[in-house]
This record gives sequence, C-alpha cells and structure tokens, in this order.
Amino acid sequence: MQHLVVGLLVALCSVYALWTLMPTALRRPLAGWLLRVPGVGQGGPLASVLHRAAAGPNACGCDGCDAKPAARPRADAAVPIRIHRKSGRR
Repeated sequence: MQHLVVGLLVALCSVYALWTLMPTALRRPLAGWLLRVPGVGQGGPLASVLHRAAAGPNACGCDGCDAKPAARPRADAAVPIRIHRKSGRR
C-alpha cells in the first residue's frame, strides 16, 4: 500500500513539474485538447487551470498587469523614502 501511495505522489509531482516547465507553445494546444476530454476539462476540477492555459498570452506572460488597471497615485499622497546605510567594511 505504501508503494502505491508513493508511486501516485511521484507521478502527480512529475506531471506538475512537466506542466510547469513546458513551453507555452506546447502547453496551449495540450490544454485545448484536454478541455475537450469529458471529465477532465468539461466541468472537471482542472477546468479553470486549463482555460487559463488555453487562453492567449497577455503582454508580458504574467497574470498581474492586465488583471486590473493600476490606480493613479494622488498628487498629495505621501511617498516613503528608503535610506540604505553603507557598511563600514570594504
């Protein structure tokens, strides 16, 4: 039983690593194909992940910039100043 659990964990971790490290050019068509498989993409637990992967890329490849527009800072907003001290050693 222990070998079965370890084998399942290794297989799932391998699939996750392969999916994460796969180039987007390969991941997008594979996600589109998996979306058509009943039980996996059609109402399955991975449907949202597959929809994001099958969608076209955004400007920079991250999922942050285009999610919401950046709020413009007010003119009278306080701006923090960071002071970095130099170490005495050289």
